[in-house]
Amino acid sequence: MKFAFDAIVVGAGQAGPSLVSRLTGAGRRVAMVERKLFGGTCVNTGCTPTKAMVASAHAAHLARRGGDFGIKSGPVDVDMRAVKARKDTIVGNSRSGLEKSLRENRNCTVFTGTAAFASPTTLRVGDDLLEAPQVFLNVGARPLVPDIPGVDVAPFLTSTSILDLEELPAHLIVVGGGYVGLEFAQMFRRFGSQVTVVDKKARLAAHEDKDASRVIHEIFASESIAIRINANCIHLEPERGGVRVGIACDEGAPHIDGSHVLLAVGRVPNTDDLNLAAAGLKTDEHGFIPVDDRLCTAVSGIYAIGDCNGRGAFTHTAYNDFEIVAENLLDGASRLVSDRIPAHALYIDPPLARIGMSEEEVRKSGRRTLIGFRPMTRVSRAIEKGETFGFIKVLVDAESQQILGATVFGSGGDEAVHCLLTAMYAHQPASLLTHSVHIHPTVAELIPTTLESLKPLE
Repeated sequence: MKFAFDAIVVGAGQAGPSLVSRLTGAGRRVAMVERKLFGGTCVNTGCTPTKAMVASAHAAHLARRGGDFGIKSGPVDVDMRAVKARKDTIVGNSRSGLEKSLRENRNCTVFTGTAAFASPTTLRVGDDLLEAPQVFLNVGARPLVPDIPGVDVAPFLTSTSILDLEELPAHLIVVGGGYVGLEFAQMFRRFGSQVTVVDKKARLAAHEDKDASRVIHEIFASESIAIRINANCIHLEPERGGVRVGIACDEGAPHIDGSHVLLAVGRVPNTDDLNLAAAGLKTDEHGFIPVDDRLCTAVSGIYAIGDCNGRGAFTHTAYNDFEIVAENLLDGASRLVSDRIPAHALYIDPPLARIGMSEEEVRKSGRRTLIGFRPMTRVSRAIEKGETFGFIKVLVDAESQQILGATVFGSGGDEAVHCLLTAMYAHQPASLLTHSVHIHPTVAELIPTTLESLKPLE
């Protein structure tokens, strides 16, 4: 059948349903197309399930550390079926609630299936043709399966399939030392698996400053997570009852045998089956759909929001994409992607949160900069909780006194960092925080103290 709408939203990830709500609230007739799972990556295979499992892993870790707090405890065994069931309940409730709200929206018609362009204003979904002057692509991304020798014959897991394990891997080999790989590595070590992280780079979390990578190495060493870096020739081989990962490192054995291997080497946008050519669109070399500062594509009336546009890879950036598009179209605003301050967190335990520029980026800029640094060993709240890994680091422009960036790596860092981020959005000098009085005992109360000890970055 053929249907006409005011707008078509493809993908029920973070940005899509919120945009549907705004558009239908403005009286627009909207089609929502979702091929499989409502809620996208965040709800189904990203933030929600992984953080639920991280919470289970943290509980097991604390139970084993009972003696550190004066609590007598025995051996801790993790029931992976129960961990998965808890995760599935949380995910299922979120997904079903979202789908229910979309289907009950009177101005929204939900179509289930894969959308592909037939023209710039027409998409085919199964046997149906949907037509609208505005199309919003919110198709997300999926785990990248690297083209390495043996990947076609050896069993492997991705960040999606590992969520469905009901048995504990005896030895999990994680290929990839980025954010996803590190979270799963620590999580499964705390569940009870032997874990080895393999990465081709010289250090873990290579996108972070060297001091952050150093602390990650220290945390993993304290939890007996093996690390193999400078692995320049990674390949897979099937082994009886598991898999062999071949590597070429500066030192150590040339291969590792494990029961399971997780490939966590990046993500690829879900743009390959949209038939973009029929709409007059092309992707870049990585498969992303190029957009301008207002998230418009090269074709008038077509927008790309969320992970598929290459302008952000996080739930919060996808949601901000929705806000930019909705307010510009419906409220006469002039919001831009470039107004967004980079912000993200790595959810190992303790978490690493970073905003703005890294120290390396600041050094490359050549500007005169001040730095404040305080280890978590000098933060009372961290000491009291027995979580002293990490540090607070803030970078400030020496002339304007504007905060350029910060890393809060440690207990509660993913929450504490937001007072710095808010000051940056308000274009307030660092003195705003040095003159602030924060609650004691918190991690955030030491941010003003860190800023009081600024010194030239050398």
